[in-house]
Amino acid sequence: MSNVSDTAERPEPVTPDDEEVDDQFRAVLEGLRTTIPAVMVLFSFLLILPLQASFGDVSDPNTIVYYIAFASAAISSVLLISPSVHQRVRAPISGITRHTYSHVMYATKLALAGTVVFLVAIVAVVYLVSSLVFSDPIAIGASGVVAAVACWAWFYVPLVTFGRDDD
Repeated sequence: MSNVSDTAERPEPVTPDDEEVDDQFRAVLEGLRTTIPAVMVLFSFLLILPLQASFGDVSDPNTIVYYIAFASAAISSVLLISPSVHQRVRAPISGITRHTYSHVMYATKLALAGTVVFLVAIVAVVYLVSSLVFSDPIAIGASGVVAAVACWAWFYVPLVTFGRDDD
């Protein structure tokens, strides 16, 4: 019986062909088509909020929470829109190949970062609205519930639940 060492040859990672890379990039963009409108609606709400007469009555801590939500929605918008901007900037303008596997991976990372920042904006808005309507303890609880549900649905389910699937 021979021992298998750690230096045994490992298979080279399979690099997808151009058509598969295009399909993967399109899948990233397709997913963003559903996320971006949600971010833009929240961002629009946050843009008009300070223009309301009653916004001056908002406490200083809630003003900070508002700004966290506002800045998070803005950053999320930029990150989530980036992959579609990449597609327009690459081949037609620069002559750089439009889609490569590393570009798909980078676009996916930008989309995930944008999603996480969007979650920060959602949780901050839930806290802000809940604290204005109810009390701080209820606002904290509501924010925690929204954060937990989003983390479960957006991250736990695909990474852990489907990560265990052998199908």
